[in-house]
Amino acid sequence: EAEKWFPKKTLIIRPGLIVGPRDETDRFTYWPVRIDRGGEVLAPGSPDDPVQFIDARDLAEWTIRMAENRETGAYNATGPAKPLGIGGMLDGIKAALNSNATFTWVAEDFLTQQKVEPWSDMPVWTGKESGLARAKIDRALSKGLTFRPLGETARDTLAWFKSQPRERQAKLRAGLTPERETEVLTSWKKQKL
Repeated sequence: EAEKWFPKKTLIIRPGLIVGPRDETDRFTYWPVRIDRGGEVLAPGSPDDPVQFIDARDLAEWTIRMAENRETGAYNATGPAKPLGIGGMLDGIKAALNSNATFTWVAEDFLTQQKVEPWSDMPVWTGKESGLARAKIDRALSKGLTFRPLGETARDTLAWFKSQPRERQAKLRAGLTPERETEVLTSWKKQKL
């Protein structure tokens, strides 16, 4: 609508999943918190299932630069700069947190049978065939969109979460509860026998 009224004078930024410290949705926060806890972690689908997200700080810095430079046009603003699978994301978080977590990969079909939902129960992950994590970001990259390392986002997000009151830390707003995760992992192992 803005482009209709102000042709060639608008800047439209279409961010993907916005993550990082102070993200009250826990849509990314779940993973650093869960991996920091250690032990066996339910990993959804296949390690190469695509994921995309952007640290709010990177989005803010880039958006300000775009506005200051009076850039116009529509841009998909998500990351990282190169394709990333959920496996790479989980491994990156694990390394950044120096965690002892281990990943048990559970097939997407089985998760569907168990009524484990992409995005809400398994944050960031949208499944193998979803187009949500396949946004083209070449235009934004050509205008200087950059990303801090995944490990920095994971560490900062975890530090922020741990600074919250105990009652807030007691219940994540996204992701599986520990009990539900154990239940699904147990069912997965039984059906594999």
